[in-house]
Amino acid sequence: MLIPKNSWLYAALSYSLWPLFYCVGLIGTYAAFQTQSPLLWFNVVYFSVVALIAIFERIMPYEQTWLKRDGETFNDIAHTLLTKGAVQIAAAIGASFPMLVAIVAQPVLSTSAHIWPSAWPLAIQVVLGLIIAEFGLYIAHRLAHEKLALWRFHALHHSVERLWVVNTGRFHVIDSLFKIALSQIPLYLLGAPLPVFLWISAVTAFTGLLTHCNVDVRTGPLDWVLSTPRLHRWHHSKELSEGNTNYGENLVLWDQILGTYFNPPRPSPVDIGISGKVAKSFLGQLAQPFSAKGVRQILGYAPKKSDEAGASSVAAKALAGDKAGDKD
Repeated sequence: MLIPKNSWLYAALSYSLWPLFYCVGLIGTYAAFQTQSPLLWFNVVYFSVVALIAIFERIMPYEQTWLKRDGETFNDIAHTLLTKGAVQIAAAIGASFPMLVAIVAQPVLSTSAHIWPSAWPLAIQVVLGLIIAEFGLYIAHRLAHEKLALWRFHALHHSVERLWVVNTGRFHVIDSLFKIALSQIPLYLLGAPLPVFLWISAVTAFTGLLTHCNVDVRTGPLDWVLSTPRLHRWHHSKELSEGNTNYGENLVLWDQILGTYFNPPRPSPVDIGISGKVAKSFLGQLAQPFSAKGVRQILGYAPKKSDEAGASSVAAKALAGDKAGDKD
């Protein structure tokens, strides 16, 4: 049941839901990190926030058409109850992946240099770490849009034609590893402690959920500081002048400084996607960026004559086989 847009309840929720979801996620994360199984309980919190967002996507969506099936196998399967649970588990694993990398790598790669301000309160250390990591995320994200060698992997994320909570983690593994490397390595070199890595990963996980949510939220002044659904919808626009903006994963600080912040005073777009096509199957999506033919498909280029000749040859053989079968 949809909440009437002209009601006081709708107005109140549109301004309060985004900070509420964020606070629930971070408070839950704090509680999870106090337990003996922090990653397990973090994922419980993560599932809970996913469920809350999914409910409000149905009762006060930003874009009504994004609730409909879009013909993609991934989303069709996700609409069923059983496999939607599987998709959410996969999303939670993806959200935890940077944490797992940090747990393994931090003791190995941390330096003996006492550069990191370990005596500062943890909250301030996390903010500092977030600003430093965000610069690496910004560079990785911007390069993924400006360099073909990286865009062929990142295009998978932009191939979606609707934004909703389930496709938050739709990233090629190469794309994810590149971002993790550029955001975490500076912190290793500075000697940041493990809790800083865990908190940055948690903030990134919940910000990702919220930037993709199809909920009609109003974020107002927060748009100047944090990556919000409104800013991220501009980033997914099919118009390159709009899409090649707002690269920040959590903060828009570096967008503001480096001139890529974009937030014009009009509704953010719902016509999103890429000019090319990505493979339909999961394994096909993983393999596609590694072949010249796959890259051409991603970019929306016409197939080469050699590809067309090959396809015609296959079709001719199939037709000949059908005719032979008719004779039999």
